[in-house]
Amino acid sequence: MRNSWKVAKWEIKRNMKNKSFIISLIITPIIFMLFAFIPTLFNSEDETTQVFILDELNVYEQVEEMVTSAELNWELQQTDVAESEMAAKAEADEHTAYIALTEKALEEGEIPVYLNDNVEENFLFEASIIETPLRQLQLERMNLSDQQLEVIGKGVSLKPIEIEDKGTASKAEGEAAEETEGDPFRHLVPGIAAGIVLFSIVITGMMIFTSASQEKKEKVAEIILSSITPTDLMQGKIIGYFILGITQVAVWLAFLLPIALWKIDFPILEYLFVPELAILLFIALAGYLLFAAIFVGMGATVEDMTSTSNFQGIVMMLPFLPFMFMGPIIMDPSGLIAKVLTFIPVTTPGVLLIRLSMLEEWPWIEVIIAILVLLVFIWLAMKAAGKIFKMGILMYGKNATPKEIWKWLWA
Repeated sequence: MRNSWKVAKWEIKRNMKNKSFIISLIITPIIFMLFAFIPTLFNSEDETTQVFILDELNVYEQVEEMVTSAELNWELQQTDVAESEMAAKAEADEHTAYIALTEKALEEGEIPVYLNDNVEENFLFEASIIETPLRQLQLERMNLSDQQLEVIGKGVSLKPIEIEDKGTASKAEGEAAEETEGDPFRHLVPGIAAGIVLFSIVITGMMIFTSASQEKKEKVAEIILSSITPTDLMQGKIIGYFILGITQVAVWLAFLLPIALWKIDFPILEYLFVPELAILLFIALAGYLLFAAIFVGMGATVEDMTSTSNFQGIVMMLPFLPFMFMGPIIMDPSGLIAKVLTFIPVTTPGVLLIRLSMLEEWPWIEVIIAILVLLVFIWLAMKAAGKIFKMGILMYGKNATPKEIWKWLWA
């Protein structure tokens, strides 16, 4: 194991000095930040609308109260401008509106609003809040009693009543209460975080494929294997690229998390650091170990990156297999397709993270069985990768065929 750590340290130092790795480490979060900030540069903030009210009905205070409670982007002022002059005034002043609350308008039931062309299109919708005090004023002028005013203000609505037996009704009420109490973000936020970790370290882990094939091409592997075993070399690469992947995630989070906390009005940390996160990260780690074993084994079978066969190309696409079934899984996380893919080792990490992010109650039996199957398959993949790596790293002149790889597995 000591030799494996030496290999891991060598891989880390080599990549940390690699300009392309350093650039990708820094440029990636910067690109994310640009995508977050550039749209805000082109979207200018809504201009405050100057709203002048001619109040002959003595309802200005009520209107002011409602505008404040609704947090409308208005600057409200009273005015003595005659209604006949309002059109000219509104046309002359940008972001201006004039509202004439007159006795005549109240009697006719139509309140005239004079708008400048630059006023937002939704202004009339916002201004509809003024209707409430005006209707109240109309009712008061009809000399109705307080009880009559209350009945009219309450209005009449239809309420559907479902007819069902008591047992079913009780069950339905219980389910409804559970749904109301459920918080969709409770599992979604840690699930997304674990998914980002899995995606990042798997992408970094794909560099193992390039590293193994490059060392084979440059015949560096022969020199290295003169002092350590193929197993130590393989394990060292897996450990080294795992640490590189975690470093990459840590740097990205250091850039992006403070910005997310600043820009998004949402308690991310409260939802993120929960007990479920440990299980989800364990699944992500297990997924990395599985794919890293596959990548390091396949990298040793390739003579040159430019001459990879369709077989090696298909193997490299295995981590992205769950994306092909994303639709059915999201539509029904407890459906047959989602359950079947949960127990197929190469799709287990991705599918399990998606399902557990969406399900309110986790199917613990399925989760435990899927993790056990995944761990057994990781052990088998490590053993198989060791055999393939041992034979393939010293094979020169051509890419290994599936038939040759099959023979190595049983050698």
